[in-house]
Amino acid sequence: MSASPPGAVVDPVRLRAALSERAWPALSVVDETGSTNADLADAAASGRAGPGTVLVAGHQTAGRGRLARAWTAPPWTSVATSVLLAPRRPVEDWGWLSMIVGLAVATGIREATGLAARLKWPNDVLLDGRKVCGILGQRVPGERPASVVGFGLNTTMTAAELPVPTATSLDLAAAAGDIPAPDPTDVLAAILGDLAARLARWDDGADPRPDYLALSDTVGRRVRVELPGGAPPAEGEATGVDAGGRIVVHTVAGPRAFGAGDIVHLRPGE
Repeated sequence: MSASPPGAVVDPVRLRAALSERAWPALSVVDETGSTNADLADAAASGRAGPGTVLVAGHQTAGRGRLARAWTAPPWTSVATSVLLAPRRPVEDWGWLSMIVGLAVATGIREATGLAARLKWPNDVLLDGRKVCGILGQRVPGERPASVVGFGLNTTMTAAELPVPTATSLDLAAAAGDIPAPDPTDVLAAILGDLAARLARWDDGADPRPDYLALSDTVGRRVRVELPGGAPPAEGEATGVDAGGRIVVHTVAGPRAFGAGDIVHLRPGE
């Protein structure tokens, strides 16, 4: 376990004390890195990190989101966390991993702050309709299948520091709700605690869909699915999530399930 870097808003000693060592046996908090996902994937591939390893950074110089989108933030205004996972479930089920992490992030925020975090399919966590956290997973090559899932949580960003107008931070949402600024260490502890319990239930065969749907901000809305590769977008009402984690949209041609694409929540009349 690392000492707290200068200026850090995450206290590794308090975080370590709050977490199960069985679920999360290795924890590091660093001031800056290129990418927590890349670092942890490299460590796993070379045998220097095992399942349950957690890497937290206050600044990423080469962070990437979905579709290889680059992003950055001032140091310690956003906390990047990556976890190394090796579930017992068949690899075919691992499409759920990023969504389960998103569910744990939303639940942890709710528990630690009282803020009503919700989920936009597939991997965004929202507060009042604005993005506070994104999630990205990647497979780790090797003899034993593993996956790294990272999430970037906007913690103390001011309005001027937000990457886009549709984003928010824990501090901004708390101020809007007239509640005290959240403690990022407490929030991260709640997220990782929930994630450990949720992954254990999933590994034992539990269906994550009921919990996911309860926090979904997408299901029940009219949406546009912007598809990769230049395919024409699809529009309709999002009606559910199938067993593989795909979003089900009732289009004019009937129900369709999508495993990839950007979801746009449409306003009435759009």
